Amino acid sequence: MNFSQKNSEIWVYAEQHAGVIHPVAFELLGTARKLADDRGLRVTAAVIGDLRASCGEDLIAAGADHVFLVTHETLKLPMELPYEEILYRLVSREQPDILLFGATPFGRSLAPRLAAHLGTGLTADCTSLSIDPESGLLKQVRPAFGGSLMAEIVCPVMRPQMATVRPGVFPRPTPDFTRGGNIERIWQPAGTPKVTVLRTEARRDGRSIAGAKRLVIAGRGIGLKKNLALVEELATLLDADWGCTRPLVENGWCESFRQVGQTGCSVSPELLVSVGVSGAVQHTAGIAGAKQIIAVNKDPAAQIFASASYAVEGDCVQFMKSLISELRANPPMRTIWGSSEEYNG
Repeated sequence: MNFSQKNSEIWVYAEQHAGVIHPVAFELLGTARKLADDRGLRVTAAVIGDLRASCGEDLIAAGADHVFLVTHETLKLPMELPYEEILYRLVSREQPDILLFGATPFGRSLAPRLAAHLGTGLTADCTSLSIDPESGLLKQVRPAFGGSLMAEIVCPVMRPQMATVRPGVFPRPTPDFTRGGNIERIWQPAGTPKVTVLRTEARRDGRSIAGAKRLVIAGRGIGLKKNLALVEELATLLDADWGCTRPLVENGWCESFRQVGQTGCSVSPELLVSVGVSGAVQHTAGIAGAKQIIAVNKDPAAQIFASASYAVEGDCVQFMKSLISELRANPPMRTIWGSSEEYNG
């Protein structure tokens, strides 16, 4: 859509399930807030569903200046067709310049439907977002050609500029409940449904490591499947979860939910210990949000060292054995990570 009057706002679609906002919405709001502050723009969040009253306050605390709460009991279940129609009307009326979605299963289905309806472009699975200081265009970076390079994409003509971002790529901001903002509640039924939901079932593979605060990630350099026992023990001693690279999943050593990288999940832990990981761009795209990375590899030219805060050149199996012995003798102070409310979508 070529808007007649461009509204310099950054919008975030805040996905929810059962009234609980998906964590990626807060991650996107934190990034949108930084982009907006650099340009003097306003951030708006749009959330649809059968919603709790506090949803809007949570989104403002995360960085939104304005929140559209579109709510009705007929919108309880996330469904692409009615949600897309509501977003289309809102976006056509308000004409934001930028619109961001989480690259969740639902977001990946909803965003392209809306982009096609609006007649604009969509960049999927972005790993970086910035605004060009001269043109004001959103620079959207994502892996291309199987992850062999990073492509920078812009949408110079049509609006809004749309992008999806995987959960875990950007850090979640610290909420500030002293922030002010406007909440606009819209009572909107879903309309005549084209699809009838007969029943819903909880996912059996709902486990995820995307939100882990500490992670140990293993790559091919661990050598043998039996060495995963060292990875698990090290993770336990560090009060961490653990993940792996794609080859270990393909070899049948690990479950798919543990895969980190372009074709797995993106993570942003406070601490990441990488053992035997080469550091190909397909993998490093998924750990860009990590605060501290300790990388262990016997190859001095390993690409993972370019992303590391601390680099250890040496045998990763011996490193794990030595560190495990040290942690057994001197257990670290353990921290219980968690929140008052968990997202189960």
